[in-house]
Amino acid sequence: MQERDVDIAVIGAGTAGLSALQVARQYRDRVVLIEGGELGTTCARVGCMPSKLLIAAAESAHTVREAAGFGIEATGVAINGRDVMARVRRHRDAFVASVLDSMQRIEPDNRLSGHARFEDPHTLRVGDDLRLHARAIVIATGSRPHWPKTFAPAGDRLVDSEAVFEWEALPDSVAVFGPGIVGLELGQALARLGVRLRLFGNSGSLGPFRDPALRDYAERTFSDEFYLDPAAKVEGIERDGDQVVVTFLERGSGRRLTERFDYLLAATGRRPNIDRLDLHNAGLALDDKGVPRYNRFTMQCRRADDENAASHVFIAGDANQELPLLHEANQQGRIAGHNAARYPERRAGRRNTPLSIVFTDPQMATVGLSRDEAARRFGCEAVAEGGASFEDQGRAVVMGRNRGLMRLYAEHGSGQFLGAELFGPRVEHIAHLLAWALEQKMGVERMLEMPYYHPVLEEGLRSALRDLSRALLQGPAMTERCLEYGPGG
Repeated sequence: MQERDVDIAVIGAGTAGLSALQVARQYRDRVVLIEGGELGTTCARVGCMPSKLLIAAAESAHTVREAAGFGIEATGVAINGRDVMARVRRHRDAFVASVLDSMQRIEPDNRLSGHARFEDPHTLRVGDDLRLHARAIVIATGSRPHWPKTFAPAGDRLVDSEAVFEWEALPDSVAVFGPGIVGLELGQALARLGVRLRLFGNSGSLGPFRDPALRDYAERTFSDEFYLDPAAKVEGIERDGDQVVVTFLERGSGRRLTERFDYLLAATGRRPNIDRLDLHNAGLALDDKGVPRYNRFTMQCRRADDENAASHVFIAGDANQELPLLHEANQQGRIAGHNAARYPERRAGRRNTPLSIVFTDPQMATVGLSRDEAARRFGCEAVAEGGASFEDQGRAVVMGRNRGLMRLYAEHGSGQFLGAELFGPRVEHIAHLLAWALEQKMGVERMLEMPYYHPVLEEGLRSALRDLSRALLQGPAMTERCLEYGPGG
């Protein structure tokens, strides 16, 4: 058994781990990165990048189908599922290769391959032949798809959101379970690529939305395109030959239907990759799900013998189950790397403004606080709400993409902007503007003073801000469109 002493051991070579490593090496020389699985980051291999490649193909097919609405006839269009998936894998592999190339700049002695587990709070066993003694440790082991045991009868026709990208061709039919972010993105993309699809939920929730009006509007919009039941009554899942048989009560009619699908796609959430770390040897306080308790501003775990005391162990990224987003993993990794390198000194890191984007069509986005979160923090009577529709927004009408709603929230008295929920065309851009406004602690009146070009989708944001200003009693009611806005402004 080899023995080795290091200053910092980072477990996991994903986005959070690589960020922690990069920062920690600015302060310490003896920093190692340990990876027991596949290299290339979740985002590049099986997450945000390959999913967007599939979505881009689906958007292309959808645009062709919708061309008739602009007076353009497109005939003879066919989807080659093998070519679609070949392009997804080709570009996916290029993204992964780029990540791997950057990792080659890490000295070989500081890149360790093998499964890591705690022997005691400062000691890790890596593989079968290395015992690593570390002054500080960063857990950045990421997460993996998770699904309920009721899916087990599907056998090898059960696939998760990662296995989809290994398909060599598109299947004819898929039953998707889970109308969250991943399920909606993949489900709509597959439906637009000609796959017969039903999307089932359980709790009635839809994507990231908390606002009932937006949730209902989005549900109606998606249901016009593919079968969606966020609160489905599924009575049975069976395997028959090379297909999965699903028995369920049809939404609306209540009829009991039994349908066959090539695959069951589980998009029902992810679980942290911490179950093989032997955390019971790490001296950490764990919650009821076995996840270390930690300070979200220092990423420092709490000790089991005294939860008010901070450990030398830090946790970042999907492993802590807080916000499974790449930009969050990057920021958390940086905070963890700084504090692990300076341990026992610690500093609170600056956390990002909450920002989440779903690349459906229309897109879904949340920024800052939801209305319920704002009400809990400031009190129900302290929160003002404003909104606008994209249905009559000029640029959206021109584009033929005029479906969607916005809800904006602000604090009475101060006029401080607090958050938003968005459903509409290309709201990824509006969401970023609002996140930047939150970072700058802007008030609604100051946001209205910003320039708005004509005609752009952002004019819809101005309409929503004016409605919010009226609710704050800071501006007049908007009874009709002003000429200063231009037609459709």
